[in-house]
Amino acid sequence: MRQLLYLEIPHPTDQVLSWLQSWRWTGADHTPTPDGLKFSVGDSEFSVFCWNVQRTTYLKLFQWRGQSFVQEKELINSLTTQIRAAFPRRYPSLPEIDPTANIFDSLAPYYPLTAQFFQRIPKGEEALKKCYWWEKTWRENIKQPGTAKAKQVLFREKPTGVATLEFDLVYSGAALGVIHAAMMARLGWQVAVMERGPFGGMNREWNISRAELQSFVEVGLFTAQEVESLIFKEYRDGFNKFHDGNVPKRAVAAILSTPTVLNVALDAERLLRLCGEKLLAAGGVIIDNTEFQKVSVWDDGVCITGRNRATNENVQITGRVFMDAMGSASLVAQQLNDGRAFNSVCPTVGAVVEDGFEDGVWDYDLGDILYSHGDISRGRQLIWELFPGKDKELTFYLFHYHEVHPQNPGSLLELYEDFFAILPEYKRCNLEKLKWKKATFGYIPAYFSVGEKSRKAAYDRVLAIGDAASLQSPLVFTGFGSLVRNLPRLSNLLDEALQFDLVTGNDLDRIRAYQSNITVTWLFSKGMMVPTGQELPPERINAILNTFFGIMAEEDPKMVDDFIKDRAGWLAFNRMAVRAAWKNPMLLVWIWQLTGFSYFLRWFPSYLEFTAHSFLGWTFGGWFPALLWRLEPFLKSFSPRLWHRLLAWTYRLNYSVGKPQSVKARKVYKAAVKVS
Repeated sequence: MRQLLYLEIPHPTDQVLSWLQSWRWTGADHTPTPDGLKFSVGDSEFSVFCWNVQRTTYLKLFQWRGQSFVQEKELINSLTTQIRAAFPRRYPSLPEIDPTANIFDSLAPYYPLTAQFFQRIPKGEEALKKCYWWEKTWRENIKQPGTAKAKQVLFREKPTGVATLEFDLVYSGAALGVIHAAMMARLGWQVAVMERGPFGGMNREWNISRAELQSFVEVGLFTAQEVESLIFKEYRDGFNKFHDGNVPKRAVAAILSTPTVLNVALDAERLLRLCGEKLLAAGGVIIDNTEFQKVSVWDDGVCITGRNRATNENVQITGRVFMDAMGSASLVAQQLNDGRAFNSVCPTVGAVVEDGFEDGVWDYDLGDILYSHGDISRGRQLIWELFPGKDKELTFYLFHYHEVHPQNPGSLLELYEDFFAILPEYKRCNLEKLKWKKATFGYIPAYFSVGEKSRKAAYDRVLAIGDAASLQSPLVFTGFGSLVRNLPRLSNLLDEALQFDLVTGNDLDRIRAYQSNITVTWLFSKGMMVPTGQELPPERINAILNTFFGIMAEEDPKMVDDFIKDRAGWLAFNRMAVRAAWKNPMLLVWIWQLTGFSYFLRWFPSYLEFTAHSFLGWTFGGWFPALLWRLEPFLKSFSPRLWHRLLAWTYRLNYSVGKPQSVKARKVYKAAVKVS
């Protein structure tokens, strides 16, 4: 028996089956079957059947008797062409709804399961409205380069009536923003935070490792006891495994165990509240339920205009520097980058479930870091994450790596319909018996940087951090982990800049969480994305992922830990790439088909930059930071700007090649650095 064809068809299985049973191959005898069709030509017999999983249809064609078929290619091409024509791929659009109408009734005709189960989630109406708003905003922001300008929200002007500056730093966005804001307030700066919704609300949970959490203690933001109070759960192991039922034998891989990756579940809302308390105690201000409208910049300051969502009145806040922490919804990031702030994204949906799973379904001391239970579904390779939380809580995420395209921006609502439909396929459960706690969703964006300066994260008196800067890991795609790892670097550099009023775009642009080792691994994440308009063999992404993760399963656990936590060095990266190509030579062909020559030409300078940074780190990283600290008093008096540039370069020597642990906080309240 030989498999001749494997297709994914993005339409209901009953429709595909009906079409298939009426399909005919010239000169063949046809017999319908419960799930497809049998037909014979001479002594050759064939079977074609379809099935449903992940809310889509899969089809396979086998020759199960007879010799090689002379018209084999013609048969395959004919069936493929006809079924693609009968069931074309359509990317989901967002339905227009009446904002004053009931959100559940409005979305039920399009997303029935989503509307049904959001009604059972606490604050589900508010969450579903935010989910709809987020997708609508994201779609409006995604434009084809050169076809339209981004909405202007950053203006070079001084508003009338502004006499004095109220704050040193004004943040818009209080998820990742309030963490950094609290740190800067603790350093003695006057800080204000503007948030679109109620302060402290979160539509995501956060997981991290215990070692990474030490950044909070090192910079003096939290005590060790406070960090412990933030931990919901620390589980003993996490697994990485991708569906391999249809991949070539050389791509079949063992389960990769990563016990120290994302194994600590945090109480995200408590973390935000604690940051808020520290911010207020240091004299800061929080202005919530206020939506960002615009920022005005002039030589001596900034003015941020927001709209109070309850009163519809304008709110104005003035300061020395505006901090854009608005994540994927940032219109400032769009404007700074000519409407193309992000070119990749992880649309992510999920929920926290308090209880309702039968005993034995899952060990509450284990997590799934990355897991797939099927092949490509409707142009996306769906991937699950599962993190144990407090008591019997389980946090689920469903996401896919996605290349942003104006015709296919990525849909949260479509993904939620998948989530509720296929959760029982992933983990045995009855959705009706689950006790829901909260919805978790968002767009986690990223940008392929050709070099450190290829993306704008700063303007005069304006600086982006977190997801708005889109400088997170291409593998785990989380701005939270990047911010935590880079908190000593970001807070110290901004503290020094404010001390000497170094607030031009060039000065602030040095304050970024850029890592050249992350940029070079974009080739890895690119292999997880299905290009818009392109049809791939359904098993292709799983085959690529299994190849890489199978190699990591054979590696030293420390190397695996470093790679997933963005600490992979030059030797480790090249060694793994060579091993992957040796184990599965087709991997290079598969990635080439996904990326093309033009993408490789864009990627190669990043590899050269990574190589150069690695050489500089090896040459200077061990001794130059210590020398710089000894020269600190002289350099500050001689040229503060030179001092700041050298300080930023010193951080880059280590951070850029994945060694953030080599630079630690030197003082609690002045963010000076102690080199261990």
